[in-house]
Amino acid sequence: MSTPPASPAPPKVAAPSAPGKLSDLEIKDAQLIFGSVWQELEADFGRENLRFPKEIILLGGAPGAGKGTNTRFIAHTRGLTCQPIVISALLDSPEAKRLKDAGHMVGDREVVGLLLRELMKPAYRDGVILDGFPRTHVQVECLKLLVNKMLALRREFFSTPLGMHFRQPTIHIMVLFVDEKEAIARQLKRGRETTEHNEEVVRTGVGTLWEDRPTDHDETLARRRYRVFKEQTWEALQSLKEIFHYHFINAQGPIEEVEQNILKELEYQSTLELDPRTVDRLRNLPVASEIIVHARQELVKRLDSHEFGQPELFGKIVVFIAKKIMPIVQRHAISGLAQINTEDPLLEDPTALAMLIDIFSERGFHAVVDLHRIEVPESVDLTTGVIKNRVKKVYRITIRFHGSEIRRG
Repeated sequence: MSTPPASPAPPKVAAPSAPGKLSDLEIKDAQLIFGSVWQELEADFGRENLRFPKEIILLGGAPGAGKGTNTRFIAHTRGLTCQPIVISALLDSPEAKRLKDAGHMVGDREVVGLLLRELMKPAYRDGVILDGFPRTHVQVECLKLLVNKMLALRREFFSTPLGMHFRQPTIHIMVLFVDEKEAIARQLKRGRETTEHNEEVVRTGVGTLWEDRPTDHDETLARRRYRVFKEQTWEALQSLKEIFHYHFINAQGPIEEVEQNILKELEYQSTLELDPRTVDRLRNLPVASEIIVHARQELVKRLDSHEFGQPELFGKIVVFIAKKIMPIVQRHAISGLAQINTEDPLLEDPTALAMLIDIFSERGFHAVVDLHRIEVPESVDLTTGVIKNRVKKVYRITIRFHGSEIRRG
């Protein structure tokens, strides 16, 4: 029986006096809030059904930083097809309205409760973008508690038939930042464009009205909104750095430059997508300069299922690649094309072939395997003249990748 990987250490509790850190009271409130929400989830769904996204991308940013503009780019880059969860929209949902109609405030507890139930929907199983969470210190601590619960569920169900439903969680944090002057200018520009657009929709009856925010028309309100972000959300997001490693993304420049900054940050954070056991298994195989990202979530699931479902065969394939294929690939580094013929019986198993192709895809290569059956004379019946043949199976493996740009001067 396999032993599940160890979970990260519990979140650290910093001294209350440190700026941007959680106070003892905030941590206690978060623990009470999260504990209550979690108990309700267990009662309503059962522990075995508490399944959350494999990948959660937290998207935050200063007013006017371009969260809405860059959401589609981030989703495309990560291969996500579901719509983002926008917290402000979630708080306008029928569930939230029922709370407000009953006289309840939609505070941290309600936000966390609504969000966790939303995250459990099957549409978000591979990954989701959260727009506008967390915004308070208590929500930050609840996020840490959620990650710890996800890891605990993974340990609990790791060696059971439900193991693949509780995958290693990946948290990415995208925080777009612009300075106060730029934030105010962008908010006011958005206000002017919204007014023009909505007037045209009303005049022609064609199109959909855009959200019109009072802060987008008043410089004083726009400045206040930015400063509230700096004083509250900024500090809350800073405290995430205690256990999640990320940088603020400079969103001051043109859209192309911001997209490049986002890609660099995603590359920095993308070191734990696979389960640690799978990463260790593949660690000694070289990574191509450009990793293939098509159907990334499905590829990650398949590789993890190979490691957990058939670890012995998976290990043999990794050794086969490292010893018999990679030396040839390395000798063709300039051309970017290597062709290998092998009769190794290991590849007679169709699952082994699938593993080989998946491994090369994860490492940034494109692999194709063709099976050629060749009849080889083995004996002749001298009486009848019939020649008896044996079938030799030759696997022709073609590996393509981005070769060297070296040119002779």
